[in-house]
Amino acid sequence: MAEEIRAEMVANVWKVVASAGDTVAEGDTLVILESMKMEIPVLAEGGGTVRQLAVNEGDVVQEGDLIAVIE
Repeated sequence: MAEEIRAEMVANVWKVVASAGDTVAEGDTLVILESMKMEIPVLAEGGGTVRQLAVNEGDVVQEGDLIAVIE
């Protein structure tokens, strides 16, 4: 079953750490968001393979926007 990782706040995508096809474990950092000069890591909530990364460095995400899909 696919797990969707979504943004919890409005932020800039500062750094993309994972790539589509990568195998990740629970707690691995997928991307790092920046908001109000704070860096916020977006973590995998479970293990699996990154099927889709829906953001690129420099993008602005809104609360609820899709960041990644892990299967």
